[in-house]
Amino acid sequence: SKSTLKRSKAISIFLVFALGYFISTLLRAITATISPELVNEFDLSAGELGLLGGGYFLGFASVQIPLGYLLDSKGPRKIVSYFLSLAIIGIILFASAQNFLTLLISRIIIGVGVGACLMGPLTAYRVWYQDETQQRSNSWMLMVGAVGMLSSSLPVQYLLPTIGWRGVFINLSIVTAICVILIIIFIPKWNINKLDK
Repeated sequence: SKSTLKRSKAISIFLVFALGYFISTLLRAITATISPELVNEFDLSAGELGLLGGGYFLGFASVQIPLGYLLDSKGPRKIVSYFLSLAIIGIILFASAQNFLTLLISRIIIGVGVGACLMGPLTAYRVWYQDETQQRSNSWMLMVGAVGMLSSSLPVQYLLPTIGWRGVFINLSIVTAICVILIIIFIPKWNINKLDK
């Protein structure tokens, strides 16, 4: 049987990881919302716009095979925080882009950076949570992801007239940086044989 985490610690672990996955899914779907602004500013074709959306998935998919090994050996705390730090670079690069190539490269970097935002938590829950709690937490993570995608629509549209799409991304980089700090503070160090309570 697994050691049992304190309830408050289990909740804080879930909430911190949920924030990361929320950011991940919001970034996944946001190009659909800001596409009119991107088309107007960069004169993008439909193919280029589609490629921007695909760039995220290209980056995301490229890290999934090594990610399993990295999570098992280094732990979710290190890997998710390192990857999200890379995502911050991609977000800032996207916000400052002046051409299509920079937009595309930054979307690929973002995809790589958020690649651990779901598998990291699922790895942690597998080790730190009881089986019944693990199943519930996995389901809640998927629900948080759906909320993230929904948040990329109307809330982002509401912000566009006031801060613009670049401002939205700058603010997302700040929220992502806060998430990295929270991971470092609240997620236990990885010791699969002994839980840090």
